[in-house]
Amino acid sequence: MLSDKEAIATVAVRDLKAAASFYEGKLGLKVHAREGDQVIGYRTGATRLNVYVSQFAGTNQATAVTWPVGNDLEAVVRELKAKGVVFEHYDMPGLERDGDIHHGGGLRVAWFKDPDGNIFNLASR
Repeated sequence: MLSDKEAIATVAVRDLKAAASFYEGKLGLKVHAREGDQVIGYRTGATRLNVYVSQFAGTNQATAVTWPVGNDLEAVVRELKAKGVVFEHYDMPGLERDGDIHHGGGLRVAWFKDPDGNIFNLASR
């Protein structure tokens, strides 16, 4: 039923203005649509990411959005770091870390958070 339909990632934030500064200024996302002062839709590749105001922002303790960046992982990490994005470091079975990039089993990944604590990652296989 849904296998041929696109999905939209949705992330809760407390302050839409602060979120816009992060998503547009640091991540370089472009606004696709805006619904007043409650929702901003961003275009990210062929998909969308909706950011909306919620009192439950940042309560998810797992990865909310993944960007598969392929061989560009190191370059994207460097560029985001230069813009002030701080990368998270986790102790995970089967993964080792080289700088901000975790690797193991053919997977390479780097995690970071938005201002509300939502967890994102950049991944390469």
